[in-house]
Amino acid sequence: MRSFTRFLRKPLAVTATAILFAITLACFLAPLVAPYDPLTQDLSAANSLPTLAHPLGADTLGRDLLSRLLYGGQVSLTGATIAVAVFVALGVPLGMLAGYCRGAIDTILSKVVDVLFAVPVIIILLVVISVFSSNLVAAMVTLGVLGCGGLFRVVRASTIEASSELYVKAARASGLGHAAVLWRHILPNLGGPVIVQVSLFAASAVLVESGLAFLGFSVQPPRPSWGSMISDASNALTSHPWLLVPPGMLIAVVVLCLGLIGDGARDALSREGAGVGRGSQQKSAVPARPVPDADPNALLSVRDVSVGYSSGASFTVVVRNVSFDVRRGEAVGIVGESGSGKSVTARALIDLLGDGGRIVGGSINFDGVTFDRMRRSPVSRLRGAEIGFVPQEPMNTLDPVFTVGSQLREVVRRHDAGSRSAADERARELLELVGLRDAASVLRKYPHELSGGMAQRVGIALALAGRPRLLIADEPTTALDVSVQQQILDLLAELRARFDMALILVTHDWGVLADVCDRAVVMYAGEIVEQAPTAELYRQPLHPYTRALIDANPHTATPGAALPSIPGQVPAPAAWPVGCHFADRCALATDACRIAPIDLVRLDDNRESRCIRVSAMAEAS
Repeated sequence: MRSFTRFLRKPLAVTATAILFAITLACFLAPLVAPYDPLTQDLSAANSLPTLAHPLGADTLGRDLLSRLLYGGQVSLTGATIAVAVFVALGVPLGMLAGYCRGAIDTILSKVVDVLFAVPVIIILLVVISVFSSNLVAAMVTLGVLGCGGLFRVVRASTIEASSELYVKAARASGLGHAAVLWRHILPNLGGPVIVQVSLFAASAVLVESGLAFLGFSVQPPRPSWGSMISDASNALTSHPWLLVPPGMLIAVVVLCLGLIGDGARDALSREGAGVGRGSQQKSAVPARPVPDADPNALLSVRDVSVGYSSGASFTVVVRNVSFDVRRGEAVGIVGESGSGKSVTARALIDLLGDGGRIVGGSINFDGVTFDRMRRSPVSRLRGAEIGFVPQEPMNTLDPVFTVGSQLREVVRRHDAGSRSAADERARELLELVGLRDAASVLRKYPHELSGGMAQRVGIALALAGRPRLLIADEPTTALDVSVQQQILDLLAELRARFDMALILVTHDWGVLADVCDRAVVMYAGEIVEQAPTAELYRQPLHPYTRALIDANPHTATPGAALPSIPGQVPAPAAWPVGCHFADRCALATDACRIAPIDLVRLDDNRESRCIRVSAMAEAS
């Protein structure tokens, strides 16, 4: 039921389903809805365009095209259904068997599939049709057999991946038989990949059946099918091209609908958060925890947000239970090592997570407008206009084909209605605002003609085009030299003060954090481990990870002495430990740190820490 509800939230997929259902229903109810018998001739209307008597026109013998399309659909859709049924009946169970049993069974089945891929499909179909005297059922069954290899490989790979999960081993250890494990624990995780393959194959089956009918190897005249109607139309193409339009458009619509339905069903079946699937619970579960109240003075309130990415049938949460506020005019820094989830968190705020990424829990409120995984439409209205975004590498986000002026004018006209000259003037103002004095010259340049600092300033100008109240900068100084870095930081500080603009700065540089930010959010392995005003964080860190990062800051290192470092590395999301994510690298960790998840504890109005040894940290500071 949840999957069905998620499917209903996808308008393209729902519309495609409705169209395909209407076409299928009309075809199989053709005796009731068709205005004429498909063989009835009206020679006075031969080759006519659409009229009241013949809504889609008539063919060269005066037969109604709409009626022939409806009756012909029975043949084309039935043939495609037969092929799909064989495709699924062979591909799914054999793929599961090969992926689950492995060994000799896997080897034999895989070799058979390799042979099927080497067989020329069209030649085999023509041989079968010649042997069985144009028997459509035989041809479609053959197509299903020859095509099932693709589904077999997808199912086999997904089964191998699912079989390695701990929940499958636990099911087998509990006494479940192999059939029960396959049916109850592995098959449910195959829905997405299988549906995509089935939708693609169904579209191919419609095209193959139409192609065979076009060549005269399907039902025999005068009985109609979509392919035979195209064949008849091709004979009169130069004199009466309209005859090709109705059957050609109908086939195209059916194929397009099948593709859209497959995409929608795949996304609906992909599990979210703790419900991603039985196989994802160990690595993607989002534990419930008390959610702090939002700051009534905050411009942005992020509450208990979790973000995950899907890859095939698997889904992994990469950011978990993140909550923080950004007040009007405040600069908040998100700091941590690479892999901590900083950039993912920042991009989640404007729904720019990329393919497979989505918010799976929590909500985001921007000045009274709330969006979450259920209501994400407000994001598109806020992005660019109320919330600006400066990417880490603007050179890669600028289109190399167009000039800076062309790209900047495009963004300006997106937010400000006006003439081209007004857009040109606004573009020059933006470039001058970010410190590019020769704005007219820069507007004529292509991205490859810009230096790194200039490209970063152009990126900031693009972000400011909509006059945002919140600017998100994702490590804006990483790829720049030291002198240019300071210029960009000074520019951000100046813009923030000038426009009373809030700022979220993603960085791994503690010097940048100290120079720009009022408050810091420290992240590690997808979680916030500490929040505090920046000055207090430097003076008294209350999490071992924060202290280790400050100690490893090269800006405060003693010349000639070895720079302190943190042993180990940030664990991947799939390898997050049950307890404290930092425990394996922490000198203060005890057994209690590894037993269960550690809550983020509010110490006062300004401070939070995710550590059970906060008192020891405070004493050591």
